[in-house]
Amino acid sequence: MDAQQQQRQQGAPQIPRPGAGAGAGAGGGDFTPILTVLVSFIAIFVLIVAPSMSTLNNSLSILHQVPEGHVGVYWRGGALLNTITDPGFHLKLPFITQFEPIQVTLQTDLVRDIPCGTKGGVMINFDKIEVVNRLRKDHVYDTLLNYGVNYDNTWIYDKIHHEINQFCSGHSLQQVYIDMFDQIDEKMKDALQADCTRYAPGIEILSVRITKPSIPESIRRNFENMEQERTKVLIAVERQRVAEKEAETQKKIAISEAERNAHVSKIQMEQKLMEKDSARKQEEIANSMYLAREKSLSDAAYYRTMREAEANKLKLTPEFLELRFIEAITNNSKIFFGNKVPNMVLDQRLLGNFLQEGVPRQEF
Repeated sequence: MDAQQQQRQQGAPQIPRPGAGAGAGAGGGDFTPILTVLVSFIAIFVLIVAPSMSTLNNSLSILHQVPEGHVGVYWRGGALLNTITDPGFHLKLPFITQFEPIQVTLQTDLVRDIPCGTKGGVMINFDKIEVVNRLRKDHVYDTLLNYGVNYDNTWIYDKIHHEINQFCSGHSLQQVYIDMFDQIDEKMKDALQADCTRYAPGIEILSVRITKPSIPESIRRNFENMEQERTKVLIAVERQRVAEKEAETQKKIAISEAERNAHVSKIQMEQKLMEKDSARKQEEIANSMYLAREKSLSDAAYYRTMREAEANKLKLTPEFLELRFIEAITNNSKIFFGNKVPNMVLDQRLLGNFLQEGVPRQEF
């Protein structure tokens, strides 16, 4: 046999001869096909059965526990039962009845990485949105019957993506990022609650918390610069407002001071006028008193004079005048004698005649 034939014989595959395998099996046995089938079965079991070990455990167990804040929900043959159990230990049929605890207290669903495009075409991303919700206990059966155990995927996770994209597509970046950002929480809450009330009334949306979205770096720097300029403007406006307030305060102080001085001057003037008026009244009273006193004195003097005149008239009688004449002559300390005496000293008879002629006779 030449060299080429030897090479072809060495490179050619060895075909087992009939009976050779049987002899080998009879001697040691070839388990390769059996092992291949067994490994394939184990792989299928791991891929299919292992992920549902918890479900399998629930199916196998008879005694199970419903934790606080949850209710127990049961399936039999894949059909949802209307039996709802409270927290605690309960019994069920193994293999036939499946059990799942459903939370009916407050829970927070965290939705991450929500991309959306604004009205102007800028792509932004909401890193985190928290939705605080609660499934009402009396609506557990209807909600699970219509939407399954993962009802929150339909009405919270998927719905929040839809509502955020709807909101961003109808507003500009300025509105989403700054102007209306404080309103997004309430708008998302109202939108989620409106659809839940209509289609899944057992789901109650209590609040929505949205973090600031991520925007492109260049646009973010522009917003920062704009915010700095706005801050400078606000500072200038506040300074102007403070200056105006200070000027207004000074004006009010000056007006108040002037009003106070005017009020004090008015009070002082009124006080002086009152003093003058009081002095005038006092003087009028003094004048009235003096006039009354002088009038009384003059009336008294007049009355005295009149009474004296009347008394004197009554005294002017010849006898009284003769008496007074005699008293006057008597009081004279000098007596003259001589031929001229009759010129000085009148005869009593001449005086009597004179009195009779000169003084009218009084009739009584």
